[in-house]
Amino acid sequence: MRKDDRIRGMIATEAARLMYEDGVREYRDAKRKAAKRFGPEKALSLGSHLPTNAEIHEELARLIGSREEEVLPQRLLGLRVRALSYLELFEEFSPYLVGSVLSGAVTGRSDIDIHLFSDSVEAVENLLRERGIEFETETVPIRKGGVIKDYTHIYLEEQGIEIECSVYPEDERRNRTISSITGRPMERAGAAQLRKLISATAATANHD
Repeated sequence: MRKDDRIRGMIATEAARLMYEDGVREYRDAKRKAAKRFGPEKALSLGSHLPTNAEIHEELARLIGSREEEVLPQRLLGLRVRALSYLELFEEFSPYLVGSVLSGAVTGRSDIDIHLFSDSVEAVENLLRERGIEFETETVPIRKGGVIKDYTHIYLEEQGIEIECSVYPEDERRNRTISSITGRPMERAGAAQLRKLISATAATANHD
């Protein structure tokens, strides 16, 4: 193995550890913090030592699988069932589940990420108010289609689990956000697909 590949692998392993043990949520932040252990970040970058998000994700999934093999199926089942309840709640806004709860690489700190499509953020907020659900909103810049735009994120919390809802205009439903892990259109699941995943997850959890 070449030296730069070895350093790249060590940074990926350390970044995954930071995400798993310290709760660092963004791959970018974990990568930068991990890189500081091995030398100046700029020099590492120029030497192609920084791992990709996909490499860090692979290490994180391996770490979760090795350390939480016994609890992972039940945890994943619980998060997916909870996610389904919110997809059903937001049915009129064409909701999709994305992120770690869909991929399966979840920890005790994982949140639920949902994409909603509506030309009216107020309509989403009004639904939550009608149901008596507390929430907070934030404007977040996101790169989509090569352009950085401001989108509204709505944050909910249930029993210590954060549910993050990103609200996109209706005409962007077919223009999927690019994954920071794969560089391809983000994987997502509607309610029908999630129900099938839950059945498979339940079978695994019950088998264990």
